Amino acid sequence: MAPRKKNAPDAATSSPVSMADLARELNVSMTTISRALSDHFSIGPAMKEKVLKLAKKYNYQPNHLASALRKGRSKLLGIVVPYIEGRFFPSVVHGIETAASKAGYNVIICQSNEDVVQERRNLESLLSAQVAGVLVSLSRTTLDYQHFDQLRSRGLPLVYFDRVVEGDSVNTVVLDDREGGYLSTRHLIAQGCRRIAHLAGPQHLSIYKNRRLGYFDALREAGLPEDEHLVIYTDMLQEQGAAGLRQLLALPNPPDAVFAAGDFSALGAQQEARRQGLRVPEDVAIAGFSNESFTLVAEPNITTVDQRCEEMGQAAVRLLLEVIDSKGAAFTPRQVSLRPELLVRASSLRPAPAPEKAASTRAKFVG
Repeated sequence: MAPRKKNAPDAATSSPVSMADLARELNVSMTTISRALSDHFSIGPAMKEKVLKLAKKYNYQPNHLASALRKGRSKLLGIVVPYIEGRFFPSVVHGIETAASKAGYNVIICQSNEDVVQERRNLESLLSAQVAGVLVSLSRTTLDYQHFDQLRSRGLPLVYFDRVVEGDSVNTVVLDDREGGYLSTRHLIAQGCRRIAHLAGPQHLSIYKNRRLGYFDALREAGLPEDEHLVIYTDMLQEQGAAGLRQLLALPNPPDAVFAAGDFSALGAQQEARRQGLRVPEDVAIAGFSNESFTLVAEPNITTVDQRCEEMGQAAVRLLLEVIDSKGAAFTPRQVSLRPELLVRASSLRPAPAPEKAASTRAKFVG
């Protein structure tokens, strides 16, 4: 048995093998190794075979971060989301990962935990990792956007999704939340409801502002009054939905329906209604927003708006890659808007409903 070469990597060792180790064993340059691993035309078939065989033998894994630091760029995309629980953000991230992988990119996922300070730290970490671009959905506590200036100053491509900075000077991918709010409220009106309350989210976030505007659009179209006493502002938590409905039911003229800007607050409202002996939807009809998984197991099932999560993630990656591929050339920012889908379920579907107008024919009846 021939002795092992001096300084050659040991296949049995647990320490990672570097490109330099492979180069020493084959007595070639690191450039040759790099080009062979990337199937570069300048390396002949015999050398490529030797390099690939050795890399497999030692289970060589390329150091993407080191490569990025050498080249000043990487095949990594950074993602910043407010949280990763529930259905919406995990589904969007899945869409992002799917599209990124097809394009030859990997992703780094960061959570801000609804904290703007953590959001700033996330961006600093992604800058240190030399990512090729960043996808961001703003935290609930983000009230100014100066910390994103450091990305722009370095020419790092940036796309916002779902919770976005508004304006024509940024790249965004969103759902048409205003239409979603309109469809939900229009559906409740078609069920015979005439005093419809709204559990609204923080209005500095565009998604909640636009859902509220859609709610008012439908009221105006039907000739119903826009009563601010029927609008309760919350952070969209389940317990706040319950508290909001208690407040609404204490009014001299309580509502006969509730459109909640989020499914968690809709669930809280529905549970509170039943605690107070009210029938859903006969006494108070309820609709939410986001199509969380629990809406199909709540009793009754909750009417909601599907946000086309995976499609949003894929669209965000496509837009980010367009910016990256522009290589610093003039790129006109784009705003991509997806159409919502109303999923009508038992929580709002009253017996013998009135016919719905053409504007809400996009609704899909489920369950």
